[in-house]
This record gives sequence, C-alpha cells and structure tokens, in this order.
Amino acid sequence: MAKGLNQKKTEKKKPEKTLKEKRAEKQSKKAGKA
Repeated sequence: MAKGLNQKKTEKKKPEKTLKEKRAEKQSKKAGKA
C-alpha cells in the first residue's frame, strides 16, 4: 500500500522518474520470467 502511494506521489512530482522506474520494472519482470 505504502509503495503504491509513494509511486503516485513521485508521478505527480517527477513523472520522468516514474516512467523510467516503470520501464525498469518491466525489464526486471521480463528478466525474472526468462
């Protein structure tokens, strides 16, 4: 819960960082699955 709230706050403050984080998360998930 706290993580989601934190991400929302970061999105409003720094959308660029969130985008990069989202991309990294996708890559991490892909690597983990592969």
